[in-house]
Amino acid sequence: MKKFVHDHVVSITAILSVISLGLVFSTAGGYIPSQYLPRNDFILNLIPHFNAVLSIIAILSISKAVSYAIRGEIENHQKTMLFSFGVFVLFLTLYLYKVAIVGTADFGGPENIKMFIYLPFLLIHIALAVICVPLVFYSLSIGLTHTIEEIKGTRHAKVGRVATKLWIISFLMGGIVYLMAYQAY
Repeated sequence: MKKFVHDHVVSITAILSVISLGLVFSTAGGYIPSQYLPRNDFILNLIPHFNAVLSIIAILSISKAVSYAIRGEIENHQKTMLFSFGVFVLFLTLYLYKVAIVGTADFGGPENIKMFIYLPFLLIHIALAVICVPLVFYSLSIGLTHTIEEIKGTRHAKVGRVATKLWIISFLMGGIVYLMAYQAY
């Protein structure tokens, strides 16, 4: 399998991106049959707050992984990026579970704040998250299947730099969306 991914990084990236984004948008669109999912209101109420903590952990771990790469500590970089990806997967799993069961969060603040601050901020956050998906899958696929020497001949570093910046910005914006939706109003 590793050899197959190594030889087909772009195709694997495209397939994983379509599947992942399809799952996200079909969940947000209400196409996931929630009656088959267990409902636990206590957990559902905790998810936004837990995900805010996961966002902070992700920002810190992505930043640490970048610092490892800059210092040439490739093994630490790889382990920390895998950890960051795991945090993201947990975040997304919990988020999608909540959305499938109860839908997206309602903004309880004033309509003008919602229209001119909250929704534009949310849309930019979502757009960045969507853009990050193929970038992260590409970087991850290269990092897990190529030797250090092979990686030097790929676009891993360039794509990774863009992916990490957008990923961190998306997590930061998600945190601000959380504060607006769950704390401020």
